[in-house]
Amino acid sequence: MIDSMALALAPQQPVTARRFRWSALWLPATYSYVSVLLAVAVGLTMVSASRESRIVLHASTNLHNLTKGHLGTLFSSAFLVGEGAATVFLIVPMLACLLALAERRFGAVKLVHTFFVGHVGATVLVALGLWVAVRSQLVPGSIAMVEDVGVSYGSMAVVGALVAVLPSHRRWVWAGTWLSFALGGVVLWHTFTNVGHFLALCLGLGIGRLTIRRQGGAERPLNLPEYVLLAGGSLFACLMLLG
Repeated sequence: MIDSMALALAPQQPVTARRFRWSALWLPATYSYVSVLLAVAVGLTMVSASRESRIVLHASTNLHNLTKGHLGTLFSSAFLVGEGAATVFLIVPMLACLLALAERRFGAVKLVHTFFVGHVGATVLVALGLWVAVRSQLVPGSIAMVEDVGVSYGSMAVVGALVAVLPSHRRWVWAGTWLSFALGGVVLWHTFTNVGHFLALCLGLGIGRLTIRRQGGAERPLNLPEYVLLAGGSLFACLMLLG
């Protein structure tokens, strides 16, 4: 009886392993977001330069739009990369590496949550700072009309949150390295975008810290494919911070 049961179960083992491998490749949030980014980028190449500029300005989270109550830009601005088509097709694969690793470890819901906490949170904080600066005449009022779209704030939050997937002895190195890069960008270029990167990274590190506390124990070590994704995502983050 035992032998017959063992024989009946034996053929199912390769199927289970195969299902596990295929399920690891199912990353709906990453695939959907990257597909939309590419579709929008291709669509913008099919319109005139003036129309493209109007579309980008309409989707921008600049002070003009936000103070007029166009809060939908907090969502729409995350779907435009804000670069030329050639640049988009260069950086989006690296962005996909970052998102894929986060989705593998955190799941689709938490990835989306982390990304939009960074995107919306940093955008709102930067907008408040700019509003105060404009009212105080510390910066020219024309800054209210600049184009402000892109994926970098949300991405930097994901970078920060990934501290939770690293071994405990590497977490301080990860956090310290990216904070140094982000602060370096602020010091070198003095733009509100650099400040937003720093704020988004801090928000992501906060999410990562909460994740570590909830995990309680040691995180499952990264495997080789995940280290490849981490390298691609890190390269993307470097381009965002120092490019």
